Amino acid sequence: MKGHALTVADSAPVIAKPGETGFDTATRVFNSVAIPEPAAATTARTVEQVRNALRYATEHGLRVRMHSTGHGAGAVRPVRDALLIRTALDGAVTVDPTTRTARIPAGTRWETVVKAAEPHGLTAAHGSSGSVGVVGYTLGGGLSPYGRLTGLASNTVRAVELVTADGRHRRVDTESDPDLFWALRGGGGGFGVVTAVEIDLFPVSRVITGAAYWPGALADRLLSTWLDWARDAPAIATTSVRVMNFPDVPDVPEALAGRTTFTVDGVVHADDIGAARLCADDLLGPLRALGTPLLDTWQEDAPAAVLRAHMDPEGPLPIVGDHLLLHEFDARASASFLDVLGEGSGSPLVGAGLRQLGGAYAAPPSPGGVLDRLDARYSYAGSGLAADPEAAESLRSHCTKVRHALAPWNTGRVVPSFVEDGTRRQGHLDTRQAVAVARVRAAVDPEGLFRDDISPTDLRQE
Repeated sequence: MKGHALTVADSAPVIAKPGETGFDTATRVFNSVAIPEPAAATTARTVEQVRNALRYATEHGLRVRMHSTGHGAGAVRPVRDALLIRTALDGAVTVDPTTRTARIPAGTRWETVVKAAEPHGLTAAHGSSGSVGVVGYTLGGGLSPYGRLTGLASNTVRAVELVTADGRHRRVDTESDPDLFWALRGGGGGFGVVTAVEIDLFPVSRVITGAAYWPGALADRLLSTWLDWARDAPAIATTSVRVMNFPDVPDVPEALAGRTTFTVDGVVHADDIGAARLCADDLLGPLRALGTPLLDTWQEDAPAAVLRAHMDPEGPLPIVGDHLLLHEFDARASASFLDVLGEGSGSPLVGAGLRQLGGAYAAPPSPGGVLDRLDARYSYAGSGLAADPEAAESLRSHCTKVRHALAPWNTGRVVPSFVEDGTRRQGHLDTRQAVAVARVRAAVDPEGLFRDDISPTDLRQE
């Protein structure tokens, strides 16, 4: 029989230890390979519950960690000596169509935000999956299907509400605390428990979006054609290519199940839908000329369709994967990529591919937080399903093989919200940035309540 979790008042959170009611809910994550094992856990639904959870941690000598949907669990360091707070703050998404902003409680998923904004002719720089939590994705950088137009999602943040180690509930922006606001946007966390964010929205009514899948045997010509287009593509298009090895299971379309395919997916959005159609034709026409797709969902649609284009799984799933930021790809890079990931490579990864960067990713319209731009042309991400320990080891081994193959084009940097493996030494800031962020973190949390044993050199480019 499970024990009884600790609670002292309605305003107090239920603090649960392993085996007690509420513990499993608070520690639930998207990646079942990386289930956290904290000393205690709680789900906080109000600011007062967050405050009381911090008080409990201080009284019991525990550090504090946070998550909401748990999509980034694979990148998280051990939490055994910590209290894990799952943020699921009460309240609805509030959209202001006049200022084109939205206030979003921590724990909210992107699907909810997109649905709230769409009636106003607006949307956000959301991710490719509607089930991903807004806060972790956004403050960790955030690569959006609209990203070449909007830049990193962290650049769209206008304010952050959080409870700091001293129990204060603060609204932080460029006016109230510019240093903390700068560090919060891409600094790696550890500044407090975020309870809400306010973000910019942008106008959109119709988009061209979808995915097309071809037989894996066409991958070399398709990849070459896509790269030629991507080098000078307008910023209204943000696309990706992936080699997919879909399992033969009922949820996978019959045309794709049990075979290797090459897919091109993404979004084309412009104020003039006619311009978007022309851009989509420039992209897809040469690709379709190489062969008839096995499945082709590209079409004009409402903004909510963007969340379905990438066909990301809802989870939870046992996932092992990796992520890199890459320089410009040439013919040699393409050959190396397909040699370790293409048809006949023996890759155990279900999906592995490149996301198109450049545009506002590289040149945001105005300076943002500590991570506000990417000096890279492509983002690589690949992952597979670890059904058992043997499969997990095979996946890790192949991820290492891919790293070695792509080493000549690896920038050495990552986007925090894309990191799948916290055991690899990798970073997203240079030494100067990391030291400055650490200084802000020490000022807001002098006793180290949120300390994660990360030194500034752990965050720099190696």
